[in-house]
Amino acid sequence: MSKIIVEATASIINELMEKILNKVLYEDPFNRDEHRAKKPLYAALVPDEIFKGSHFERRFVTPFGGVWEKLAVTSAKVGLGEAYKGYTITGQVRQERQKRIQEVLNRLEHKEKGKERIKPNWESEIKYILEGKGELIPTTVVCDVYAKNIKTGSAYAFELKAPLPNSDQTKVSKEKIFKLLSMEEPQVNNAFFVLPYNPYGKKEDYNWSFPKRWFDMQNDPVVLIGNEFWDFLGGSGTYNLFIKEVNKLGKVYRDRIYREYLGLEPPLVDDFNLV
Repeated sequence: MSKIIVEATASIINELMEKILNKVLYEDPFNRDEHRAKKPLYAALVPDEIFKGSHFERRFVTPFGGVWEKLAVTSAKVGLGEAYKGYTITGQVRQERQKRIQEVLNRLEHKEKGKERIKPNWESEIKYILEGKGELIPTTVVCDVYAKNIKTGSAYAFELKAPLPNSDQTKVSKEKIFKLLSMEEPQVNNAFFVLPYNPYGKKEDYNWSFPKRWFDMQNDPVVLIGNEFWDFLGGSGTYNLFIKEVNKLGKVYRDRIYREYLGLEPPLVDDFNLV
């Protein structure tokens, strides 16, 4: 199974990187003359190579978001048996639960005058929401990744965001998770807010302010960061397999980007590794 994950990681990342290199080298290369004409002040003060780097970054960051989902689906198929991206889940949520979901989100977003902002607490929030009654309302949620354990029948939904998500993205994800777990006949056994890796290192050190408005990033049980997520999907050791393959591919592509895009020789010592 580890071989499948390694091969899939290489295939997915290679495909993305080749598309990006083709785009920045041939389809949409950095045009120095156009840059200087449009931004003469910038060009006078800052080397062209800086803006050439920005040109590459803009064409890299957006498509890379889909890579995490593809890798997650592959890992889940290996570890659990069944997985899909952009999966639609339909169920019924009681009217009062819908109302309480919005109430909880509003309290987290807007602090009352003269009071400190309410801190997120998953256990008390979901308990309050599930106490809601009322008419059943048809509700549809499209989750980033859906996975099912074919041996146990347990199903899971994942909201997969970049490691430093903004506030609006996180709010939408929390609302979707609330709705999924509020369905009268649950369509999933659990739903999670996921960050594919932790730029701060340890989970206890994660400190990006925007998602912390909506989740207790260290203690909420629906938050998975880095190895917690990958090992949940693919089994113990999946995250380390993934990291090793990314680091191996990284050296190849960093050298190519230096030479083919920037027109520079790679540094003699390049000891960067994703951890």
